[in-house]
Amino acid sequence: VQLQASGGGLVQAGDSLRLSCAASGRTFSTHAMGWFRQAPGKEREFAATISGSGGLTYYADSVKGRFTISRDNAKNTVYLQMNSLKPEDTAVYYCAWKAGASATTTSSAYVYWGRGTQVTVSS
Repeated sequence: VQLQASGGGLVQAGDSLRLSCAASGRTFSTHAMGWFRQAPGKEREFAATISGSGGLTYYADSVKGRFTISRDNAKNTVYLQMNSLKPEDTAVYYCAWKAGASATTTSSAYVYWGRGTQVTVSS
């Protein structure tokens, strides 16, 4: 499985970005997907996850109400719509492929990781 994240960039506080993550593999719809992020000098943290069917999502409290995760199983792609961005959202964002369809916030359950895309939010 290969994951290719894109869509990061430099934006101002209050702006929006949409991240995309394209996955290889024929069984995309049977695997939950997650977005994690790592800010400079900090550990990687969970941001959002979506079940294989797309019917269940979970968010970190820090992004709830501002970020929306979605997926298009026909395109093997997962998205992260980020609105009302804040400087504290600045991080490298990673998409991840979980072993199994149920969504989880636990990073150790994700077996494949993309390279990450940089999101920088200026104040």
